[in-house]
Amino acid sequence: MRHRRPAAARHRARAAPVRRGEDAGSATVQIVVLMPALFLMMFTGMQAALIYHARTVAIAAAQEGARAAAAQYSSAEAGDLAAEQFIASAGGTDVLRGLTVTATRDATTVSVVVTGTTMSVVPGWVPQIAQSASAPVERVTG
Repeated sequence: MRHRRPAAARHRARAAPVRRGEDAGSATVQIVVLMPALFLMMFTGMQAALIYHARTVAIAAAQEGARAAAAQYSSAEAGDLAAEQFIASAGGTDVLRGLTVTATRDATTVSVVVTGTTMSVVPGWVPQIAQSASAPVERVTG
Protein backbone atom coordinates (compact mmCIF):
# COMPACT_ATOMS: atom_id res chain seq x y z
CA MET A 1 0.00 0.00 0.00
CA ARG A 2 1.32 3.39 -0.98
CA HIS A 3 1.37 6.22 1.51
CA ARG A 4 -0.32 9.34 0.12
CA ARG A 5 0.32 12.90 1.26
CA PRO A 6 -2.62 14.87 2.66
CA ALA A 7 -4.55 16.94 0.11
CA ALA A 8 -3.46 20.29 1.61
CA ALA A 9 0.21 19.38 1.21
CA ARG A 10 -0.34 18.39 -2.43
CA HIS A 11 -2.01 21.74 -3.18
CA ARG A 12 0.77 23.71 -1.50
CA ALA A 13 3.38 21.90 -3.51
CA ARG A 14 1.60 22.76 -6.77
CA ALA A 15 0.62 26.32 -5.82
CA ALA A 16 4.07 27.57 -4.82
CA PRO A 17 6.76 26.28 -7.11
CA VAL A 18 10.25 26.92 -5.87
CA ARG A 19 12.13 29.50 -7.93
CA ARG A 20 15.72 29.93 -7.13
CA GLY A 21 18.04 32.52 -8.55
CA GLU A 22 15.55 35.27 -9.45
CA ASP A 23 15.31 36.76 -5.95
CA ALA A 24 18.78 35.85 -4.75
CA GLY A 25 20.27 38.79 -2.81
CA SER A 26 17.13 40.96 -2.95
CA ALA A 27 16.93 41.15 0.86
CA THR A 28 20.48 42.51 0.99
CA VAL A 29 19.67 45.19 -1.59
CA GLN A 30 16.53 46.14 0.29
CA ILE A 31 18.46 46.52 3.55
CA VAL A 32 21.21 48.57 1.88
CA VAL A 33 18.61 50.94 0.42
CA LEU A 34 16.11 51.08 3.27
CA MET A 35 18.37 51.24 6.34
CA PRO A 36 19.94 54.62 5.49
CA ALA A 37 16.48 56.01 4.77
CA LEU A 38 15.23 54.67 8.12
CA PHE A 39 18.19 56.18 9.99
CA LEU A 40 17.69 59.51 8.19
CA MET A 41 14.05 59.59 9.31
CA MET A 42 14.98 58.72 12.90
CA PHE A 43 17.75 61.33 13.14
CA THR A 44 15.58 63.99 11.50
CA GLY A 45 12.85 63.36 14.06
CA MET A 46 15.35 63.43 16.93
CA GLN A 47 16.90 66.69 15.69
CA ALA A 48 13.48 68.29 15.30
CA ALA A 49 12.60 67.30 18.87
CA LEU A 50 15.87 68.76 20.22
CA ILE A 51 15.30 72.06 18.40
CA TYR A 52 11.66 72.24 19.51
CA HIS A 53 12.61 71.62 23.14
CA ALA A 54 15.40 74.22 23.09
CA ARG A 55 13.09 76.82 21.51
CA THR A 56 10.39 76.10 24.10
CA VAL A 57 12.85 76.50 26.99
CA ALA A 58 14.30 79.68 25.44
CA ILE A 59 10.89 81.35 25.00
CA ALA A 60 9.82 80.35 28.51
CA ALA A 61 13.07 81.79 29.92
CA ALA A 62 12.57 85.02 27.97
CA GLN A 63 9.02 85.32 29.28
CA GLU A 64 10.18 84.65 32.84
CA GLY A 65 12.90 87.29 32.49
CA ALA A 66 10.43 89.80 31.05
CA ARG A 67 8.01 89.22 33.95
CA ALA A 68 10.78 89.70 36.51
CA ALA A 69 12.14 92.85 34.85
CA ALA A 70 8.68 94.36 34.35
CA ALA A 71 7.94 94.65 38.08
CA GLN A 72 7.53 98.24 39.22
CA TYR A 73 10.81 98.55 41.16
CA SER A 74 12.79 95.95 39.19
CA SER A 75 15.60 96.29 36.64
CA ALA A 76 16.93 94.77 33.43
CA GLU A 77 19.53 92.88 35.46
CA ALA A 78 16.75 91.16 37.42
CA GLY A 79 15.33 89.98 34.08
CA ASP A 80 18.73 88.63 33.01
CA LEU A 81 19.11 86.75 36.27
CA ALA A 82 15.58 85.32 36.19
CA ALA A 83 16.01 84.04 32.61
CA GLU A 84 19.39 82.46 33.40
CA GLN A 85 18.02 80.78 36.53
CA PHE A 86 15.07 79.42 34.56
CA ILE A 87 17.36 77.87 31.95
CA ALA A 88 19.59 76.40 34.68
CA SER A 89 16.56 74.77 36.29
CA ALA A 90 15.32 73.48 32.90
CA GLY A 91 18.53 71.61 32.09
CA GLY A 92 21.21 74.26 31.64
CA THR A 93 23.84 73.44 29.04
CA ASP A 94 22.12 70.17 28.17
CA VAL A 95 19.37 72.27 26.60
CA LEU A 96 21.06 75.53 25.55
CA ARG A 97 24.79 76.04 25.09
CA GLY A 98 26.61 79.32 24.59
CA LEU A 99 23.77 81.08 26.36
CA THR A 100 23.35 84.83 26.00
CA VAL A 101 20.55 86.70 27.79
CA THR A 102 20.01 90.37 26.97
CA ALA A 103 17.38 92.38 28.81
CA THR A 104 16.53 96.00 28.08
CA ARG A 105 14.13 98.19 30.01
CA ASP A 106 12.89 101.68 29.30
CA ALA A 107 10.10 103.69 30.94
CA THR A 108 7.29 101.62 29.40
CA THR A 109 8.60 98.32 28.01
CA VAL A 110 10.89 95.44 28.95
CA SER A 111 12.40 93.16 26.32
CA VAL A 112 14.41 89.99 26.96
CA VAL A 113 16.25 88.07 24.22
CA VAL A 114 17.63 84.58 24.86
CA THR A 115 20.08 83.10 22.34
CA GLY A 116 22.15 79.95 22.30
CA THR A 117 22.75 76.71 20.47
CA THR A 118 21.30 73.26 20.97
CA MET A 119 22.72 69.77 20.64
CA SER A 120 22.97 68.33 17.16
CA VAL A 121 22.90 64.78 15.83
CA VAL A 122 24.32 66.05 12.52
CA PRO A 123 28.10 66.45 12.68
CA GLY A 124 29.25 69.98 11.92
CA TRP A 125 25.82 71.58 12.20
CA VAL A 126 25.02 73.69 15.26
CA PRO A 127 21.38 74.87 15.32
CA GLN A 128 21.02 78.45 16.57
CA ILE A 129 18.14 79.28 18.91
CA ALA A 130 16.91 82.86 19.50
CA GLN A 131 13.69 83.77 21.30
CA SER A 132 12.43 87.04 22.74
CA ALA A 133 9.64 88.30 24.96
CA SER A 134 8.38 91.78 25.85
CA ALA A 135 6.18 93.08 28.61
CA PRO A 136 4.90 96.47 29.76
CA VAL A 137 6.58 97.93 32.83
CA GLU A 138 4.32 97.92 35.86
CA ARG A 139 3.44 101.35 37.22
CA VAL A 140 0.98 102.77 39.66
CA THR A 141 -1.68 104.98 38.11
CA GLY A 142 -4.48 106.66 39.71
